[in-house]
Amino acid sequence: MSVTTRASHTFAVFLRGINVGGIRIAMKDLCRVLSEAGFAEVQTVLASGNVVLNAETADPAAVKESVQTTLRAAFGYDAWVIVKNREQVAAIIDGYPFTPADDGVARHAYAVITTGQDVVKQMLEDNPGLSPEERAAAGGDVLYWEVPKGSTLESKLSKHLAKPRYKPLTTTRNLNTMHKVLAKFPPQG
Repeated sequence: MSVTTRASHTFAVFLRGINVGGIRIAMKDLCRVLSEAGFAEVQTVLASGNVVLNAETADPAAVKESVQTTLRAAFGYDAWVIVKNREQVAAIIDGYPFTPADDGVARHAYAVITTGQDVVKQMLEDNPGLSPEERAAAGGDVLYWEVPKGSTLESKLSKHLAKPRYKPLTTTRNLNTMHKVLAKFPPQG
């Protein structure tokens, strides 16, 4: 007797705008809803909308559509997500372009994950400027951004990224969070 197993593909799903600014979703509820929708081994990382899950499909666009539809139905909000595989998450981490500054200022390292290079280009073209302590650089479909700790929300770039037109196209994660997400993927080979 042979046992048939379904192929499983692991993805990171980054939800935009939950548990900040009004949309509250408990991580246990998020896991339950996604599991009921047919995803397996659903795990959350922190409480800010980072999910690692297994899907039967290898198509990230299908995972995105299914997750967004599920979240909209279950929680009643206009959900937007960005889906990445292990290699893409690792590439975001590895692509961080800034070396630590030697000015003694503690900084946050962010990856603004977008739906495409054109979004990054538009964000940089429309950018109102950076403070002298900030740095930003394009890296494919990611805008890397570094800002002094304590000034993230007050920075010009932060306010620019919060514009409604970017809501369905971007989500921002601290690089430390990206490392934690990557650690949730199954070991390679």
